[in-house]
Formats: sequence, structure tokens, C-alpha cells
Amino acid sequence: MIYCRGIRGATTVERNDREEILAATRELLQLIIEKNDLHAEDVVSAFFTVTNDLDAVHPALAARSKAIGWLDVSLMCAREIPVPDSLGKCIRVLVHVNTTRTNAEIQHVYIRGAVSLRPTFALDV
Repeated sequence: MIYCRGIRGATTVERNDREEILAATRELLQLIIEKNDLHAEDVVSAFFTVTNDLDAVHPALAARSKAIGWLDVSLMCAREIPVPDSLGKCIRVLVHVNTTRTNAEIQHVYIRGAVSLRPTFALDV
């Protein structure tokens, strides 16, 4: 049976720089794809958020790159809620996928400074 599942991920950047944001987002998405054995046709949609200190580019643009290839996937970007003392320069994503995997088999990906958000899902990269 095929289910629609959500895959979470997050990363951080050092600077509010277009190329750095796109590179970090591509890295995050590539890890999500690899860890969950995804193909572009499996992906239903992706919702990206960024903290208030990031506005150089929409991270969804990285998903449309040749490296990721999500040309027919619905993508959305938004600002993260500005909670006091929360992690800065952070890019988060929620990817909806069609899969036969159970929720327990889904591998969420947290890298770089975002490891502090969900240490149990941390990856060494």
C-alpha cells in the first residue's frame, strides 16, 4: 500500500548569501533523497521555511536545480516563527512523499547547526 508521508529536515548557513543558501539546501535535499531512496515522481510537495535573518533567495529554488530536478513538484517558502532565542540562519523543509515505507522507516535529516533541533535525527556530514 502507498501512503503519503512527511519527511523533515533542517540545516544552517553561516551567511545570508544566495549561493550558500542554495548549496546548503541542495545538500539537505540530496541527503533526504538518498536516505529515503526517493525519486522525483515520489515527491508530492515541499514546504520550506527560513529564519528572519535569511532573505537572499528562496530555498525552493535549489529543489528546481539540475542536481535535484523537482521541476513538477509543488514548492512553497515561508518565514519561520521568530521565537526568541531560537536557532538562527536556519533552513527547514517538510517534504511530502508517496511511499510504501512506514512512519518508523522514514529518515529525517538534520545537519550542521540544525543538529541541535533534533539530535536523534542528526547526520554526520
